[in-house]
Parts: sequence; C-alpha cells; structure tokens
Amino acid sequence: MSQPQRSLRTPSVRSNAPTLLLSPSTEEKGVEFDDYSISLSMAYLRAVQAAGGVPWVAGCLPNRQQVAELVRRVDGVVLTGGDDVDPKRYTKSLPAAVAAKVIPAHPDRDRFELGLIQEVLRQRKPLLCICRGHQILNVALGGTLFADISLQIPRALNHSRTDKKDRVVHDVECASGSLMAQVAGKGRLGVNSSHHQAVARIARALRATAMSRDGIVEGMELAETAKGMLPFLLSVQFHPERLFHRHVPHLELFRMFVRACRPQR
Repeated sequence: MSQPQRSLRTPSVRSNAPTLLLSPSTEEKGVEFDDYSISLSMAYLRAVQAAGGVPWVAGCLPNRQQVAELVRRVDGVVLTGGDDVDPKRYTKSLPAAVAAKVIPAHPDRDRFELGLIQEVLRQRKPLLCICRGHQILNVALGGTLFADISLQIPRALNHSRTDKKDRVVHDVECASGSLMAQVAGKGRLGVNSSHHQAVARIARALRATAMSRDGIVEGMELAETAKGMLPFLLSVQFHPERLFHRHVPHLELFRMFVRACRPQR
C-alpha cells in the first residue's frame, strides 16, 4: 500500500514561538506608486513558519537607535539574499571588468544590515545568514569577497544557476562536528546555487564548515576562539528557503535556528 505524501501544513503557533526579524531587499521602484520600496520572497517567511517561528520583515532604515530596538524586540535575526555588497566595504579597488559585474544594493541596505550585525553581536541574539547575508557577515567581521566568481576563479563551477534556483545542483562537504554536518546528517549536503560572488578571505572570527569541490565557501560558523560571541551563528551561501519543502535537511536547518531562538519561559 502506497504511503501518502507528506504535506507541510501551516503549524500552530506555540506560546513560546520565537519572533525572527528578516532583512528585505530594496527596490528603486516598488509596485505601489513606483516608490523606493522593500521586497522579500515569501519563501523565507514560509520556511521560518514551517520551522515553528514567527517571521517579521524589517524595513531598511539605517537608524542606529531603531535598529537596536528592532533587535531587542526579537529572538533572532535572518539576513537574506539580494544584490551585491558595495565593494568599497571590502577592497580599495577592483579590475574594471570585475567591477562591471557588480550590482550593488541600495546603500541603505548595506548600512542597515551592518547595523543589524553590530546589534546582534552586542545583544547576543542568534543569527542566520543566507547568500548575500553570508557575504555581508564576512565583510562586517573583516573578511573579503570575490566580486565575480567567473572572472576571479576561472575554474570554478557555474554557481549562478538561477535557472534551477529550486533544485539541488551540486554537493557541499560539511566539516565533522559542525552545525552544517548536523543539518546534513552526514558529510555531504546537496544545495542549490544562485550567486556570482563568494567569500574570499574569511574573517578571523569565522571558520568554513561547508565547501563545494571548487573551493567556494558554502557555510561558515564561529571559529573556536570566537564561540562566546553569539549563542548561535550559521551562515550559508545557498538558499535553503527554496529547498526546505522537498529536502528535509534544509527544513532542519531552519528548525535548528528556530530552536536556538526559542525564548525560555
């Protein structure tokens, strides 16, 4: 007798369900009135909800006091994907051909997310970083980026697989004993790939815990010497929010984060 397909029903909200702040992308012209706006794929919100969290989308308003208050009111923060980090934040110059490939986000987004990271560290809240979030975390802590993989790492895999953004396109090798290994349940994890930039020099407070076979850093966690900085930090280059409904390890990634954020009452 065939087994029924598992469905992801909307979970009931637990009394201690954590509220998670998600950073959005910015748009010069939004849907209403063509104004400067924010936007975010519903995939992020659905993944947080499926894992038992309550998603709350922030505005990109880089006001220091308001950013501090936002972080105070939530149990954890998610930095999401989107346009590129301003190269001026991690390098003095780029070759012209490489610079031409960069599509920078609105400056407010960089300022807002850098402020979020600063406050998350100050208030010691759990942090999950995805794609652009993975990159700006490394920059915020003193690391650098490859501004364009195809030009700066010629033998790399094609990581800009936006044609298969909801599918597994390559594996990553997870470091033994890491959060990434716990997510995968084994040494390898199949991931999607929708990026043209990548982590270059890793910030001293971080360590690589997942790598693709071409050497791209696909996952980072706190280095052993920096374990006390945060109660939880996981940073990934891929997009688990686009895979969680078909691949259990990617749902487990969000569940692990939600568990780390759950308030103790």
